[in-house]
Amino acid sequence: MCDEAYVVLGDRGVVLLEGVGAHGFLQDLVSNDVTKVSVNTAVYAALLNPQGKYLHDFFVFLFGDGLALDCERDRLPDLVRRLSIYRLRAEVTISDVTDRFEVVALPGVRSAPIFDHGGGALFADPRLRDLGWRVVLPRSEVENTLSSAGYVRCEVDAFDDLRLSLGIPDGSRDMLVDKAFLLESNFEELNGVDFDKGCYVGQENTARQKHRGTIRRRLMPVDIEGPVPAPDTPIRFGSIDVGSMCSGHAGKGMAMLRLEYAKKASETGQPLTAGDALLTPIKPDWAQY
Repeated sequence: MCDEAYVVLGDRGVVLLEGVGAHGFLQDLVSNDVTKVSVNTAVYAALLNPQGKYLHDFFVFLFGDGLALDCERDRLPDLVRRLSIYRLRAEVTISDVTDRFEVVALPGVRSAPIFDHGGGALFADPRLRDLGWRVVLPRSEVENTLSSAGYVRCEVDAFDDLRLSLGIPDGSRDMLVDKAFLLESNFEELNGVDFDKGCYVGQENTARQKHRGTIRRRLMPVDIEGPVPAPDTPIRFGSIDVGSMCSGHAGKGMAMLRLEYAKKASETGQPLTAGDALLTPIKPDWAQY
């Protein structure tokens, strides 16, 4: 993907948190340290259930005098509902502003882009440098702002291909709600969890898994030979069920796999199977498993 490309992420929404209690409210709930958010610097984080299982992931960034979340658009109402449950007496208002703002990826950009994003926000993707930058702009200004700055629009499939090639999960397409754990979904390597920040919802089980080393499965990229399997298609090593398929496109995908069998497949050269497809697990350069 060229350095001058931009991709409109129509499947993303924006939640705004305003009020003097916004930072403290979010800090007590999510997996990462919200105090690290600053101009052009976002944090990647998740909201978990009390058992430490995945509910939502998002980017937290500065937006005017408050904070905002770049999140899955289809699941945004559920995120707002869950946040509102915890609001109680906190001095914070929570609102969906997706109808006014668009999330755009600048995947080929390495250094801070220079253009006027007045009324919006700009931040480096905190997961991986190769994912570039993201900008949140008023919907009516996206095309004019970015084309005037020399960017050319690319289709969203191009960004999907990039994140699959890098082994990056895409929210609930790759992480099962109320079932996936952060560490098996690579949140530590992708800068989505802070083990020094103190308590948050689901923190105890996440910390226990970290210190006991109890993760036996991992979400990892796979090369696909044959038709891309549908999500949840069982994956087998010989006759043994070893995982399930997640998202995929154009010969690449994400899969939740038992580590011992992913390793065996790599060592023996025997491919994994998912329906009529053959899968080869890939270990990204950033991975620590």
